[in-house]
Amino acid sequence: MTAPDGSQLKHGRLARRLTVLSGPSGVGKSTVVAEIRRAHPEVWLSVSVTTRSPRPGEIDGLQYHFVDDAGFDRLVAEGELLEWAEFAGNRYGTPRRPVEERLARGEAVLLEIDLQGARQVRRTMPAARLVFLAPPSWDELVRRLTGRGTEPPDVIERRLAAARVELAAEKEFDVTLVNTSVQDVVHELLVLMAVRQ
Repeated sequence: MTAPDGSQLKHGRLARRLTVLSGPSGVGKSTVVAEIRRAHPEVWLSVSVTTRSPRPGEIDGLQYHFVDDAGFDRLVAEGELLEWAEFAGNRYGTPRRPVEERLARGEAVLLEIDLQGARQVRRTMPAARLVFLAPPSWDELVRRLTGRGTEPPDVIERRLAAARVELAAEKEFDVTLVNTSVQDVVHELLVLMAVRQ
């Protein structure tokens, strides 16, 4: 049985839709996700697998599951990733099983992934709600990316080039939220996910 929003009703209760948060690097996705994690632990946030090295302060299993290339290859070969993509010389992917298990239990599930990953999820889980997080302006996005101070100029240039492509794909998403305020974006996202605030 299908609910008005396209979700499936199971045993008389609403099975949650998968919500995907995407947008260009530097737009504030990680900040929004961290605030949801802090204020609403009932929202399950998928932790991606990546081949990149941890940044200062990142903890394995919290921000990412850090694996080497061989480990990532194994996950791909065994069909263990819901989606995966390469970005700035590293690979990122979403473990499939935990997402499917939590959705089956009716939990609110949020993925923070890039454009390639969002497109893969759209193909494999068409009922997922894709949310695009946009910057207030291009200049603000550039300021945020260059102000991090964690990456060399060539990486920043690749991220800016990718951001232009990602911004052009906004129309592929179901909803756009402009990140002028983290609190406002968190509130709007929780409303979309039907999470009590």
